[in-house]
Amino acid sequence: MSSDFLQPVRDFLGAATTDAWVQAAVADLPTLLQDHANCEKKAASTALNMLFRYNDREQLQTELTQLAREELLHYEQVRELMAKRGISYRPLSASRYANGMRQHVRTYEPAHLVDLMIIGAFVEARSCERFAAVAEYLDDELKRFYSFLLRSEARHFTHYLGLAQCYSSEPIAERVAFFREVEAELISTPDVEMRFHSGVPQIQVQSQTRAQA
Repeated sequence: MSSDFLQPVRDFLGAATTDAWVQAAVADLPTLLQDHANCEKKAASTALNMLFRYNDREQLQTELTQLAREELLHYEQVRELMAKRGISYRPLSASRYANGMRQHVRTYEPAHLVDLMIIGAFVEARSCERFAAVAEYLDDELKRFYSFLLRSEARHFTHYLGLAQCYSSEPIAERVAFFREVEAELISTPDVEMRFHSGVPQIQVQSQTRAQA
């Protein structure tokens, strides 16, 4: 799937989603949908937490209020799709992605806020890129839904990046480049499980190794 508005997202990311991840995601739609729902809920929660923590930042209040509302709507829509398909909720562990990014966040302000905004931009950009990567392999209903979400995630990416620059006292290019490398490594290296933001599923890596032996 290609569209002009997706190119800035792809240019922003340091690595493309692997075919192995796409294959694993398509093969396990219940896990994909459930973790997608969890990600939407977490994204809303993260935005709300920042609304309370940075109550004096006017632009942040305006943009993250809208973002949180949209993420909750997406969460509701994914849950409706799950119910329609008879997919019930079950406990699902989080991937290493978020913690892998957050462990590098600076502890002093405004650097702490700036890093959180940059991470938010990468999370939303990766979500957008993965919707596009997987959509063409899904049934018509899911393909329409994931294609519909693309513009929202691309818009959220630009909001977060704009907020990072807004609240930084210096250019953010160096920090963006740093987190680009961190994010690309998390996405490109083997992972023990398939999640919406996981790396290359280990089962796929093992299968490829046996095939080449």
